[in-house]
Amino acid sequence: MTLEAQILSQLKKARAASHSLALCSTERKNATLLSLAKALRANASAILEANRKDLEVAKSSGRAGAFLERLTLTDARIAAMAKSVEEVAALPDPVGEIMESWSRPNGLQIQKMRVPLGVIAIIYESRPNVTIDAGVLTFKSGSAVVLRGGKEALAANTLLARMLARSLEDSGIDPAAVTFIDTPDRDAIQILKRHPEEIDLIIPRGGGSLKEALAGSAVPLMPHFDGLCHTFVDRAADLKMAEEICFNAKVSRPSVCNAMENLLVHREVAAKFLPAMAKRFIAAGVELRGDEATCAIIPAIKHATDEDWDTEYLDLILSIKIVDSIDEAIAFIRRHGSGLADAIVTQDASAAARFEREVDSATVYINASTRFTDGFEFGFGAETGISTNRLHARGPMGLRELTTYKYVVRGEGQVRS
Repeated sequence: MTLEAQILSQLKKARAASHSLALCSTERKNATLLSLAKALRANASAILEANRKDLEVAKSSGRAGAFLERLTLTDARIAAMAKSVEEVAALPDPVGEIMESWSRPNGLQIQKMRVPLGVIAIIYESRPNVTIDAGVLTFKSGSAVVLRGGKEALAANTLLARMLARSLEDSGIDPAAVTFIDTPDRDAIQILKRHPEEIDLIIPRGGGSLKEALAGSAVPLMPHFDGLCHTFVDRAADLKMAEEICFNAKVSRPSVCNAMENLLVHREVAAKFLPAMAKRFIAAGVELRGDEATCAIIPAIKHATDEDWDTEYLDLILSIKIVDSIDEAIAFIRRHGSGLADAIVTQDASAAARFEREVDSATVYINASTRFTDGFEFGFGAETGISTNRLHARGPMGLRELTTYKYVVRGEGQVRS
């Protein structure tokens, strides 16, 4: 059997499973999720062993730094995965929710009802927790999911996907509702994007190579690619608050998409703010790169290049630019940002209002870290990705973002004249 025939067979089974899953009761879905959470905790050692094998392969192939950090599972991260599953179980089921209802003069009663999307394929790279996050959210939203993780996490992803499918099967639900594509062959991506008759949506989570691989997809995409985030320290900022926010945004977990990559500082506070801030960053191992004005204040750092302003480092590297105004800061973010998350630190209400109104990112922060751009932090339990699209969904994608809707129209014999 060819790879295409094999994958197409899996897709057809997922499509069939999606029809029964769409009718599954909330109680059964929640029981399945709670069973999975228990299984994750009970099998933590096996999950860590599978992850250890993945890490060995990654290291032997020359991977290092932020890549390994994203790939690594720990007891704490497995516990967080299990807790996330329980939080999704506790959330209201969106399927069947009446979003709006109204009556027409002719007596027709119209309802706008949430329904599952159908079959969602999620293509992701080195973070094995995505297998659980994406799988459980899609499952509870009533859609079948096709998971295709990267080769670098194959052992852990395979085990986690099996656990998901086993939890479904033990609850009497077709396990094909969680389908895992276990081949590391990149041709699998080309096959998935050619079959809109079996897949309703692809959510890709990865870098430039994945973006290129999905070019020309016949299946609609809801991409999660770039996370080039900014923090602007305004002239009216509380500088101690700004220091804490900026440190958290860069250092707490630099390998993820909601970490700050460019720091903008108003010229009026730069000389006061930057020396202490830079000292703290450097002590934490952050490599700083600055424009000419920044380097004049902190001579020991590297000069930033034009390329630096457009680079998502996903590492302990930060570019710093001094700006003359909020207008310049907003213009810089428009030019270099990815539209995922951007923040202002200010005590000036008018500056905050301008930033909120004029920065058109999926998430905009006033006096808070961009690191909160996350489905768990937003109360979604987990996320399937963070969309920078304008259509259908923006920002962290939780249960409701994984549904569509239909209109239910009730009448008493009305006909259109």
